[in-house]
Amino acid sequence: MVEVQDIKSSDEIAWCPGCGNFGILTAVKKSVAKLGRDLKDVLFVSGIGQAAKLPHYIRCNCFNGLHGRALPVAVAAKIANHKLTVVITTGDGDCYGEGGNHFIHNIRRNLDITLIVHDNQIYGLTKGQASPTTDPGYQTKFQPEGVIEEPLCPLEMAIAIGAGFVARGYAADYEHLSWLILEGIKYKGFALIDVLQPCVSFNKKNTFGWYSKRIYKVNDDESYNPEDRMLAFQKSCEWGDRIPIGIIYRAEKKTFEEKTGLSEKSPLVEEQIENIDISDIVLNDFT
Repeated sequence: MVEVQDIKSSDEIAWCPGCGNFGILTAVKKSVAKLGRDLKDVLFVSGIGQAAKLPHYIRCNCFNGLHGRALPVAVAAKIANHKLTVVITTGDGDCYGEGGNHFIHNIRRNLDITLIVHDNQIYGLTKGQASPTTDPGYQTKFQPEGVIEEPLCPLEMAIAIGAGFVARGYAADYEHLSWLILEGIKYKGFALIDVLQPCVSFNKKNTFGWYSKRIYKVNDDESYNPEDRMLAFQKSCEWGDRIPIGIIYRAEKKTFEEKTGLSEKSPLVEEQIENIDISDIVLNDFT
């Protein structure tokens, strides 16, 4: 049985004191422990940014990719070994900015992977530029007159283009967030968990205090049906005075593995590769 202390790595944590990432790290460790899988069967993939450091602080398999390119690596790993539990930890800039195209098309592909986005609405690693999710009007050193672009709304986008599991968590409520992550991992298909993660150094608007006055747990309302897509879309649009967290939308969908028959086959890593004659392939390709 894996315990939370078994998951902690010896690496020194390089986040700012008070960073919302600490709550996400705690939630991730709790969810991995509750998952009950051997740590060798869990892979964390990340790109570049403060969020991408999280896999360094847990004792699981890890792959750090390029900025915005965490999803392609995660998808390749899952296709090569569909028995792996594959989790991506990324930031709003890394995923919705540089990696926006991969975000869209891997929702469509629907592999059984879990995407955790640390959404602090700012580029924290590169010192505070506005990100795709920054609120309009917010002033930074790089947008001194305030952000003029409309923010990208990841939950709305994910539901609109067909994601089957769409959730939002809050870094300060790591017990609730741990439950969301575990539910996302258990879900068969592409699961998005966008996490409200205050950046104490560069985002002086969307603070812990700001969120605590606004967030509410949508699943506490027994009348809320997360399988109602139109209702979920309306809920995903809420932002400002009231911000919902929880499982916003959940629906059963056929996965990429099921559509391709991949789930019925042995993983590539288990295939015997000794004494394979590829001469026919080489001759057909180059003669």
